[in-house]
Amino acid sequence: AAYETVQRPRVESLQRAAEASREWFEHTERYMTLDSEPFAFSLLTRSLRITHDDLRQRDRAFTDRIDDLVAIAAAQQTGTTVARRPAPPPMFTPFRLRELVIPNRVGVSPMCQYSATDGVVGDWHLVHLGGLAKGGAGLVMAEMTAVSEQARITEGCAGLYTDRHVDAWKRITDFVHRETQAKIGIQLGHAGRKGSTLRPWDGKDEPIPDRGWPLIAPSALPYLAGRSASPREMTRADMAQVTMETTRATTRAAAAGFDLIEVHMAHGYLLASFISPLTNQRTDEYGGELANRLRFPLEVLSACRAAWPEDRPISVRISAADWVPNGLSPAEAVEVARVLKSHGCDIIDVSCGQTVPDQQPPYGRLYQTPFADQIRFEADVPTMTVGAISSWADVNTIVAAGRADLCLLARGHLFDPHWTRHAAAAQGYPLPWPNPARAAATYRPR
Repeated sequence: AAYETVQRPRVESLQRAAEASREWFEHTERYMTLDSEPFAFSLLTRSLRITHDDLRQRDRAFTDRIDDLVAIAAAQQTGTTVARRPAPPPMFTPFRLRELVIPNRVGVSPMCQYSATDGVVGDWHLVHLGGLAKGGAGLVMAEMTAVSEQARITEGCAGLYTDRHVDAWKRITDFVHRETQAKIGIQLGHAGRKGSTLRPWDGKDEPIPDRGWPLIAPSALPYLAGRSASPREMTRADMAQVTMETTRATTRAAAAGFDLIEVHMAHGYLLASFISPLTNQRTDEYGGELANRLRFPLEVLSACRAAWPEDRPISVRISAADWVPNGLSPAEAVEVARVLKSHGCDIIDVSCGQTVPDQQPPYGRLYQTPFADQIRFEADVPTMTVGAISSWADVNTIVAAGRADLCLLARGHLFDPHWTRHAAAAQGYPLPWPNPARAAATYRPR
């Protein structure tokens, strides 16, 4: 038993690397548009275990050439000047979405804080998000923010459904823009059947016992059978109401000064539950085949695009796989991404799972990056990747290989809000500091 405990994780890690390598060879045609050197880099790093840093130790001239190519492409894509000879590490090249230029490829993933009061964010959010922006990340994403009071997951969820919420959020965006180089986005969502629960530390997924609110979903299926509250199947009037609420939240997000909005269509929340066949059992024009299941989410996205300033980008987060038999497949996720792009989505935030509680995800290092890779190449749309990204070598590798355009970290940033600055220091890259903290640029631990 002791031997099994020690060896099993090592075996499973090796098998995951072998599977990633095998899948790369099975889909080599994806990468045939790459020039020879980027193709070679993708090939050599295909297992997700050999990194940019590993190759640099073995062939510095090769990685220097890759870095130079990434810098050239970034300068062309953004219309800015990017240093060369030496080129910056790939993670410190800029990226453009519409008129928004993100200064580097590291992002803070949306992380619910469950610390708002009646939807109003406060000092915790200012320190949390402001500290992350100070920490050097190019893009800071605020948590899933409810488009109505009934759209919240918990009573502590942030909101953007009154003008009071706008003022609170503007205090944060003003700080980020005034004091840092970071850009800031907000994720707009509706909890659907996963709403009206206690804060996680009071009882994860436990329904609020006496102050709960009614739930809506595409089909009347509770999240946890026998435990969660049952939602009401949405009517066409309900859909019109949610679309209107999301549009108003979009307008408020612009007034609050956000650079980007992300429409949440992942993790089993309302819009995601329309897309997945596991949670959408409707028999009308909003159920059945994928095109029908996408109908309502696309109505919401189109309304958001019409309400959002033309020069600012929109992201959509999707679950690229449900990790359950008969759930959404990666091939369907590619089609979802294509359709979202055609309706005004500028970048896909590729996550997975959390649709149903009995999922079986293959957790491991970079376990979701292959989905972002597939969608980026097959749907021809920029992607953000998430999931167990733990090192700056991983970020450099993902960007240089073209597996994603931005890398979002969640728990890594909770543990170390200055993660990006520490990555810059480790690589000798002169990431600019805010003026009050500039003395730290010359600090060296003893």
